[in-house]
Amino acid sequence: MKRHPATASTPAAPLRVPFPQTPQSAAAWCKAQGITVAGLARAHDLPRPILVDLLRGKLVGNYGQAHRAAIVLGLKPQPQDAAELELAA
Repeated sequence: MKRHPATASTPAAPLRVPFPQTPQSAAAWCKAQGITVAGLARAHDLPRPILVDLLRGKLVGNYGQAHRAAIVLGLKPQPQDAAELELAA
């Protein structure tokens, strides 16, 4: 009997890890939620090595896919979150 992907017991990946996070806390949050880095990368159409490098501290995530990945991991705020933070200051 073939398993249908919709009936798999893997938890659905959330939209993103809550902001703010450090690389260590983002990795711990994913582990606590039972979400793999590969699953998170697939859910957001990002290369897994970029997420791994962000979690290891080898990338900062300033531009392009690394920036998108940093937002997904909660390492950087989404653009509208950044505007709200500036208004609050």
